[in-house]
Amino acid sequence: MEFEAFLLSLGTSAFIFLVLMSLFTWLSRRPGNVSIYYPNRILKGMDPWEGSSLTRNPFAWIREALTSSEQDVVNLSGVDTAVYFVFLSTVLGIFALSSLLILPILLPLAATDKSIKNSRDVTDTTSKGTFSQLDNLSMANITRKSSRLWAFLGAVYWISLVTYFMLWKAYKHVSTLRAQALMSADTIPEQFAILVRDIPSPPNGQTHKEFIDSFFRDIYPETFYRSLVVTENRKVNKIWEGLEGYKKKLARAEAIFAATSNRPTNKTGLLGLAGKKVDSIEYYTDLINESVAKLETEQKKVLAEKQQTAAIVFFTDRVTAALAAQSLHSQMVDTWTVTEAPEPRQILWENLNIKFFTRLIRQYLIYFIVAITILFYMIPIAFVSAITTLANLQKAIPFIKPVVKITFIRTVLESYLPQIALIIFLAMLPKFLMFLSKSEGIPSRSHAVRAASGKYFYFSVLNVFIGVTLAGSLFDNLKALQQKPNSIVTVLATSLPKNATFFLTYVALKFFIGYGLELSRIIPLIIFHLKKKYLYKTEAEVKEAWYPGDLRYATRVPSDMLILTITFCYSVIAPLILVFGVIYFGLGWLILRNQALKVYVPSYESYGRMWPHIHTRILAALFLFQVVMFGYLGVKLFVWATLLVPLIVISLIFGYVCRRKFYSGFQHTALEVACRELKERPDLEEIFRSFIPHSLSTHKPEDHQFKGAMSRYQDYAAISAA
Repeated sequence: MEFEAFLLSLGTSAFIFLVLMSLFTWLSRRPGNVSIYYPNRILKGMDPWEGSSLTRNPFAWIREALTSSEQDVVNLSGVDTAVYFVFLSTVLGIFALSSLLILPILLPLAATDKSIKNSRDVTDTTSKGTFSQLDNLSMANITRKSSRLWAFLGAVYWISLVTYFMLWKAYKHVSTLRAQALMSADTIPEQFAILVRDIPSPPNGQTHKEFIDSFFRDIYPETFYRSLVVTENRKVNKIWEGLEGYKKKLARAEAIFAATSNRPTNKTGLLGLAGKKVDSIEYYTDLINESVAKLETEQKKVLAEKQQTAAIVFFTDRVTAALAAQSLHSQMVDTWTVTEAPEPRQILWENLNIKFFTRLIRQYLIYFIVAITILFYMIPIAFVSAITTLANLQKAIPFIKPVVKITFIRTVLESYLPQIALIIFLAMLPKFLMFLSKSEGIPSRSHAVRAASGKYFYFSVLNVFIGVTLAGSLFDNLKALQQKPNSIVTVLATSLPKNATFFLTYVALKFFIGYGLELSRIIPLIIFHLKKKYLYKTEAEVKEAWYPGDLRYATRVPSDMLILTITFCYSVIAPLILVFGVIYFGLGWLILRNQALKVYVPSYESYGRMWPHIHTRILAALFLFQVVMFGYLGVKLFVWATLLVPLIVISLIFGYVCRRKFYSGFQHTALEVACRELKERPDLEEIFRSFIPHSLSTHKPEDHQFKGAMSRYQDYAAISAA
């Protein structure tokens, strides 16, 4: 990539960001768009603008984000969101503190050396001699065996020490945050329950429920309340989902009739395109009545005949539940397996009946599938990454040379083609990885998100960072490697500075375009208005159109981790990337703070259990950085590179100490946390009902909230129309 292309990429991305931010400022003030830019506040019965509509200052949202407290985030978006901001602020602090020492020391040292100028081997530069302006600011410009390499070695120590300090501080803070949330005086249903799996077959004459009740009543005679036996719900779920679908279609038909005074009709055949034409209202009313009868019959059958070997067990106080979740209830590891109960809305019911050893086999099988997928996924990513560099593209497709000679087209292709190709490949993964994670037999959605996030992290690091870094060099040096296979280590090490500018542009594209689209919400806005105008007729349909969902941790955290890994690994080789890392996490903190306070609605609450996963991956990125620097200093023939070995060992020890000190508080609820008094006596029957699957219960506590939200939305829509 040439210097002009790099500047064009930055300039264009920055311009697009400013345009998107201007659109946000204008569109978010229009009452008709309130459900897109303030759904969180609408659902909580708050005034969307909170007084900000009285000012024309386009940066008022920045002031609101900066002045918001952590407790504001907890109140509006939950503990998990607050923990995510601890992650962003921790990484921002790591890169900002590192920059204070590294940039003023390493940049002058690199700029005043003459390795590139004196070297005839252009493979040690970022872009093969065409990008010397930035090469001169990187470690590629440091002469081999130079005493200046001491400063780069010291920089690795500085970044590592800053990271240890910030991570230790963050872990303590998140532990306290989690404990304070769990000590809440409000009733949290899952704190009174445990999940029991791998239940043995009941003795003759006893049902599963009677067996479970007698087992736990003997152990906890004074505090056992009752049990909810997990049942096989596939058929009843299908009937219930059909019933809900008929209700929506009936509501739609009634809305059309109310608006037009004409009774709507539909065909009863395939997809409503064939078959007999019938009156929609009468047709769906009959189907609802039939489905209700079927549902009631199937519910009785499920409760009587389809009990499985798992249950939710309830206690009268949360101390007993916390104690039971940490206790061994059987001498055999594969019977009476007890864990803390997940939050009711995130239970994966279909996984609860999977046996212990089946779960174990599935887990290792999924690991194998992921490893194979990473290996095979690396092939197309490496090929596309190699081929989409302009020089290699001309080699592979010679007939495009005349087109590439046009300066504007050449500059645009160099600026965006490789980065966009990479983003497209990564967009294909999340749903597949979530499917694999759920297939392990994981009992809760938040656990599945953590598992999918971990898989996505390794996909990103191995396929993007390592794959992209090495692909171009292997493609360029294929003939040389065939002649001298033992030169692969040198080729791989020297490929790091060569790809620095690719990753500079990639990070810039992510924070300018990615966060610009995040803030403006232009795509959800367009989709909402199109659906509202042409497709949706009922209040429920309109609510589905604007309901925002959550922060999507399964993809967001690994994406941030990829940027973290890239910034870590290039922070000493090309120190300028620290500036881009600071902008990415600083801008991310600011924009996502606004979104957390106004837009996103958490779909579950795990009270920060994502943090140990985040902490481990940050340490993994730091470990990779230290290994990379050890290798690159070795390529530079710096004999004191071995001084990094103790640092690598320290990172492993630090991770071990953190896990031993903090992790148990995330794995289980501490008794000192669970023993705090509640402000009122819990309604145990209400707690029990909250765990009953929707297909077995008609109780819908969220309906009232959404009816209120819809009425507030209609008020704002009426203001807009006026």
